Amino acid sequence: MTNTQPVGVLLLQLGTPDSTSTRDVRRYLNEFLSDPRVMDVPTPVRWLLLNAVILPFRPRKSAAAYEKVWTKDGSPLLVHTEALVSEVQSKLGDGYVVDFGMRYGSPTIAAALDRLIAHDVTDIRVLPLFPQYASSAGGSATARTMELLAERWNVPSVSFLAEFYDEPGYIAAIVETARPRLEEFRPDHILFSYHGLPERQIKKADSTGIHCLASDGCCDTIGPVNRHCYRAQCFATTRLVAAGLDLSPDEYSSAFQSRLAGTPWITPQTDRVLQGLHDAGIRRLAVFTNSFVADCLETLEEIGIRLRHQWEGLGGEDLLLIPCVNETPTWIDSVVSMVSNGDPT
Repeated sequence: MTNTQPVGVLLLQLGTPDSTSTRDVRRYLNEFLSDPRVMDVPTPVRWLLLNAVILPFRPRKSAAAYEKVWTKDGSPLLVHTEALVSEVQSKLGDGYVVDFGMRYGSPTIAAALDRLIAHDVTDIRVLPLFPQYASSAGGSATARTMELLAERWNVPSVSFLAEFYDEPGYIAAIVETARPRLEEFRPDHILFSYHGLPERQIKKADSTGIHCLASDGCCDTIGPVNRHCYRAQCFATTRLVAAGLDLSPDEYSSAFQSRLAGTPWITPQTDRVLQGLHDAGIRRLAVFTNSFVADCLETLEEIGIRLRHQWEGLGGEDLLLIPCVNETPTWIDSVVSMVSNGDPT
């Protein structure tokens, strides 16, 4: 960079509790589930569900789950994100200031913006670390960043990078992470498990109101009508990774995890496809979690522990959880490429 003022880079993640204590987990869940983009129901209904149904019971259970994956350095999501920021900063050099903020919990987006602006950055480039677009994840983190910037008297120049479900560097990083593990494990089948969403949120992303979830093949391709469709973008990521690994269509499938009761969620659902896989003779199952770029509760505990137990209970021989791209070199290079936007470095 020839400009003496650095460019700011802000990476956005979903968030994590500060510790595995029930109190900290309750505080985190309260902030997370109070977001109307996450629980997109009328405010009185959201308040009732949160305070009468969820918060009295779920924090203790979630705290126990976090304890199973917590590291000596803290939350896996936080540890991996900090490592990614450090490596991206090192690659980009003095012409950039790289920071990150959590949509929920800490470190906050507000604090990250304060730090960037204190460095007198010329502009800020924001990359939500969510490969596929969902209003409840990347959309919420982006909206919150906009709200915080709008509160400032001097609003800095800012640009937001789009979802990267088909970005070549991201796909290459997944393939490179998975290939040696798959060659050693030799699975009978590969399952791509993505975080689930309520069907209503998929339909709300459809500007026509008639395409999304209207047919079995509505997510097979992406065009102007469904360009914001999370489910379609997940399937696109699957196809690209499968092509990179030279998989035939019968060697893999996609599903969605983490559903909640009370409303229809997108299908097929990860925990419900296992019986069919077992009945088809599958015994060694490998699972990708490509709606996440960093290993976290939903990958390490939900898939690596709970789904493994379910699979073994059905008679499955073994289950391999493919790690997220975390801070692998190819993923670091991909982030650098996206945020530098062709700048000379």
